[in-house]
Parts: sequence; C-alpha cells; structure tokens
Amino acid sequence: MSRVKIGILGCLGRMGKALTAATLDHPSVVLVGGTERADNPKIGSKILHPSTGVETDVTITEDAEQLMKISDVVLDFTCPTATILHTTYAEKHKTPMVIGTTGLDADDEANLKNASCENALVYASNYSTGVNLLFYLTRKAASVLDEEFDIEIVELHHRDKVDAPSGTALSIGKEAARGRGKDLDTIIDKARDGISEVRHRGNIGFASLRGGNVAGEHTVTFNADDERVELIHKAGDRAIFARGAIKAALWVSDKDTGLYDMFDVLGLNHE
Repeated sequence: MSRVKIGILGCLGRMGKALTAATLDHPSVVLVGGTERADNPKIGSKILHPSTGVETDVTITEDAEQLMKISDVVLDFTCPTATILHTTYAEKHKTPMVIGTTGLDADDEANLKNASCENALVYASNYSTGVNLLFYLTRKAASVLDEEFDIEIVELHHRDKVDAPSGTALSIGKEAARGRGKDLDTIIDKARDGISEVRHRGNIGFASLRGGNVAGEHTVTFNADDERVELIHKAGDRAIFARGAIKAALWVSDKDTGLYDMFDVLGLNHE
C-alpha cells in the first residue's frame, strides 16, 4: 500500500514544525513539499527534521499551488487570509486539505463550505483526540445539567497567541450551547470588565489567559449552588495536534467532496 503524500503550508511556523515532525515520523505518509512566505530567508533550503536536525530531500518553496499539484493531502495551519486563498488552489487541483487555522470568521467559514462542494476538506479548531472527546462530553453534560448550572470556559495559551478566546474554547462553547438547544452567539459572555450586570442565567462565559509557552489548557466548569462539575484538558506539546492532523489526512485522502471535522474522523456522534 503506497504512502499518502503530504504537503505542509507554513512548514517553519510553530505548528508547521510539529506537522513536519509528525509527517516524517509516521510510517503511512511521506513529506513531498513545504512552503513559506516569499520573504522567508529559508526559501530554497532543504527541510530539516525539527527534532533530529536530519536533512530531507524536500526543498522549501513559496509556491502553494505547486504544492497542491504534487500532494495527496495538504495541511494548512496558517492564517485566515492565506487559508482562504489556498482553498482556491486546492479546489482547482482537487487536493483534499486538513485545515487547523484559527480565527476564521463567518464569511471565511462560508467560503470553506462553498469550496467543499468541489473538494474534500477537514476543518477543526483542534485536532487532539482528547480535546474532541472534551467537546463531546461537554455537549452531553450541558444536555443533562440544566440552567441551574452556570457554564464557564477558561483557556490558557502561550504568550504569542493572538486570537482570544481560542478557537478551541469557542468550539467548546458551541458544543455546550448545542447541548442545551441554543445558539452560542445569543448566550455568549466573552469578557467582564469593570462594573457589569449580574450574570445572566443560561449564558456561557469565557476567560482567556496568556503566558509562557503553554501549548493549550481548557477547563469547562458547570457551577450550581453547592456543587461544581469540571472537565479539563491539558496539552503538553503541539505534537498531539500534529498527530491528529495526520490521522485526519489519512482519513480524508480518499474522500471526493465534503466539509468534515474531527468528529467525522473519530467516528463520534454529531447528534
């Protein structure tokens, strides 16, 4: 059985390096290309294994469209503007994508939905198996614990993360809202600063913490009078996200069209 050919967009970024290592270390996939921005001084250099420093025979380029031509699946954990452009190349060449870019707005997500009519895309805010189980358990808990239980979501990430709340935290909130048959946008409290109103019954609150090199920690608390239920996931290394992305790449490699997420990849129930 031939190995799935993987291309990585933004191969020298934080997640790009983790994806590169996971690809090079996995027996069922092979790295065929990696891109960076045109002004990156590493353009034209060979990709090195991020952990061992061993040089590969793969050259870093700036040509995202060419990467689509030579790859079975392309991994994109870049930025919203770049990701939307990349999906047009992928659609043209019918190259499935695994997208982990955070900070996409409603219009961006609508563009992904449109692109999935002609191509296969996996789009998730988090590719960790454990985090996706957290999504599932949060929805189940919210469906059982009524509005006597106030829901609060706390996330902690490294100091360089620019979007807040994190995409993962928002996904947790969406699952909690779904568990109660609500739309998160109508019950979200993203920040409380200074003098504010009392907490609204049924709303879902968020708090974002930044510091150090934390890969990601998420806590969901269900708080009622005299009792509290907590669900917690702590990521020790970005490698867990990269391993999940490779799992998603293998899964989507033989799909023709559709917009999928990690619930599809892991076989979890969407209901």
